[in-house]
This record gives sequence, structure tokens and C-alpha cells, in this order.
Amino acid sequence: MSPQDVKSVMSSGLLSFPVTDFDSQGNFNAKSYAERLEWLAPFGATALFAAGGTGEFFSLTADEYPAIIKTAVDTCKGKVPIIAGAGGPTRFAIQCAQEAEKAGAHGVLLLPHYLTEASQEGLAAHVEAVCKSVKFGVIIYNRGISRFTPETVAKLCERNPNLVGFKDGVGDIEAMSAMFLTMGDRLAYLGGLPTAEVYAAAYKALGTPVYSSAVFNFIPKTAIRFYEAVKNDDHATQHELLKSFFLPYLEIRNRSAGYAVSIVKAGAKIVGHDAGPVRAPLADLKPDEIEALAALIKKVEQ
Repeated sequence: MSPQDVKSVMSSGLLSFPVTDFDSQGNFNAKSYAERLEWLAPFGATALFAAGGTGEFFSLTADEYPAIIKTAVDTCKGKVPIIAGAGGPTRFAIQCAQEAEKAGAHGVLLLPHYLTEASQEGLAAHVEAVCKSVKFGVIIYNRGISRFTPETVAKLCERNPNLVGFKDGVGDIEAMSAMFLTMGDRLAYLGGLPTAEVYAAAYKALGTPVYSSAVFNFIPKTAIRFYEAVKNDDHATQHELLKSFFLPYLEIRNRSAGYAVSIVKAGAKIVGHDAGPVRAPLADLKPDEIEALAALIKKVEQ
């Protein structure tokens, strides 16, 4: 799949980030992960992001990362494209991107570099180093301390033809409008705020109709139904699901930092697709929170 093919895939449909399966000792569980992907693949996501944010990329080791990507690629071959997560320090991000390309992934989502602040010049050097290290498509994740100006992205696009996407996890409407109006159709744009459904209609109005769904991990039919409602400007269905599921879901998610991932793993377990515990520094939901989530899930089509 060429970078332009990746851009095309990113330009329509619903995307999702499968959780990464761990056993009771917290080790990667390849068998369970493959079974999860086999279950999710037929539901209609345009692409799946292996080892992304919801997949706890930030908790993975360099040794286990290639096995996770390879499992995803092998399991979903001929069914759905796999975009791999990569991030952290520049040399580690390059290592991940190259391993993902070697494993047969179709592109890479470049997550934040984490701890240290960086200038626009430094961010550009980081992204360009990753782009130059691989041939497949690269998507920037604008989030946390990795925030890009339109000017920086424009220069990167001039020098790196395989930079094909921009995913926003900040939610600054003014900045996102400026990015879209500056770059136009040079990039594919993705909504990437946690529980992106809540922001989907607003992002569509900005020229960003595509987003990634975390709840696809446990209620894939409802996730697709909501996406179709956004696509077709079906406000009645959007409002129904926002009121009955997503807003109460946010109330549980917002009880603790890091629950954006933990609640997804809890949901997967509730519907019979247990992915094991989250890794520290994340914490699993408490029993009463799991009970509340289970009650919400019963209200919607899984």
C-alpha cells in the first residue's frame, strides 16, 4: 500500500484502536489479541491501529512491539489495513516505524515524543527523521506536547511525500481550522480526541469527517451506527446515543486520569472479550464503575 493509498484509507470510514491483550501477569497475549482482531475485523472499520494509544503503546517494550504488529498484520491480512503506532524518543520512534514496515503494516501513526518540550524546529526534525526512515505513509498525531503549527506541517509536507495524515487530539477549533485551510487536500484529517464521538459533528463541520472510535472495541455495531449518523447528518440518532450512552460513559471515564484506556478494556471484558489488565501507571476500573458501565452497555447494540 503506497502512502497515497494510506491517505485514501484515512479519508473515509470509521477507524479504531484495538486494545492490546495482556495475560494475568501483564505479558502480551498473542492468541487473545489475534482472536480480538478476528472478531473486530468484519464490523466495517476502514483501518485498525495496532499498538496505538488505546493499545497502550506507551507501556510496550521494544522487544514485544514487533510481535504485536506482526500479529495484527497476519491476522487482518486481506481483511482490513493495519496502521502501527510509533512514538517516544526519535530513535525509538524510528525503530518502531521500521519494525512496523518490516512486519507488513500499511503505515504508521506518530504519537507524541512524551516528556520534554520541543520547539517547532525540533518537532519538525523529529517527524522528518521518521518519515525519511521508512517508505510507507506517516500520520502525525497532534496531541499533548507535540503540537504543530500549519507552517511547520506545510514545510514537512514539501520535503516528505510520505507524510499523508494529521490526527488531532487537542481540540483547539481555531488551530484545526487553520490547519485544514492551510493544507487543504494535501493531507487526510482525523479526529482523535478521547471518546471522539462527542466531537464528531463539530469536526465534520471543520472538514474532518473521519475519526477513531475507542468504543468500537466493545460495542462495534453501535460505533458504526453512530458514525453513519454523523456521515448522514442524522442528528436524531446522534443525540439519542449521546444522551443514552456517551455522556454517561464520559461521567465514568472522567472519574480518574488514564481511564480513557482502562474503561475500554473494562468494556471489552464485559462483552466477553477480556483483554486482561491495563499496565501501570494506568489503573483498572473499580467494581462499582464496572457495574455502571455494564448497565450502560446493556442499553445499546453491541
